[in-house]
Amino acid sequence: MITTLRHVLATLREHRWCVALPCDDDEMTDTLVSVTPIVLVHGAWHGAWCWAAVQAELDKRGVPSYAVDLPGHGTSDRPLGDLHGDAACVADLIDRLATDVVLVGHSYGGAVITEAATRTQRVRHLVYLTAFVLDEGESLASIPILAALPPQQIIGLGQARRTLEDGAIALDPAAAIPALYGCCEPAVQQASAARLSPQPKASFAQAVTGASWKRVPSTYVRCTEDQVIPLAHQDAMAQRCGTVLTLETDHSPAASMPAATADILARVARHTTR
Repeated sequence: MITTLRHVLATLREHRWCVALPCDDDEMTDTLVSVTPIVLVHGAWHGAWCWAAVQAELDKRGVPSYAVDLPGHGTSDRPLGDLHGDAACVADLIDRLATDVVLVGHSYGGAVITEAATRTQRVRHLVYLTAFVLDEGESLASIPILAALPPQQIIGLGQARRTLEDGAIALDPAAAIPALYGCCEPAVQQASAARLSPQPKASFAQAVTGASWKRVPSTYVRCTEDQVIPLAHQDAMAQRCGTVLTLETDHSPAASMPAATADILARVARHTTR
């Protein structure tokens, strides 16, 4: 037993996360499975709250996770900023954790994790969950590979958007539900839409300074029923990633398919080398 405790303490000192599986004391050392922590980054208009169901599922699988409130979103008391400010917030959190991580971005969060991974060396895998995968110099408003595609038929958020006096963009909750949460249960739709918050225009126009997916292993999760990012657009950006997976759901898989989303993330976390 002394040997086991020494092993655990040494592991913790190295900032490694472990899951202890049921076993005899003598076998405990052999059954401690290393798991890379996951950092979850929400998309535009959302907050860390949108990952709650996925985090509950990750807990069941013994995978530690952290959900970030970008500045001005969720419970953050910081002012709304821009893409670079959001990326700095994420990179700072990762460096404070002082351990290597799997970094996950949803929708606009894909741009954030791409930029954040240029600011820290702690990212071991990038996961784009129906998200934007930008090359150096690209912004959400300017992605040449998408501009070259024919128009796509989706519900979109055009009818839900409204510009506030300070220039930020807000969404009408009821009008946003069909595009964002089409496959979710009605109660989840209502609870999620009620927590949407304004998004600064600058986050859409600012370009990333590097393409971290070119050096960091990456996975793209395409969502076939997405009514915000057309499937053809997802497929074009997914070609930039090393692995491509599919979920048959809407733009918000963390809400509509939390267990399946957690399965994918847990698999990445367990197979990522630190």
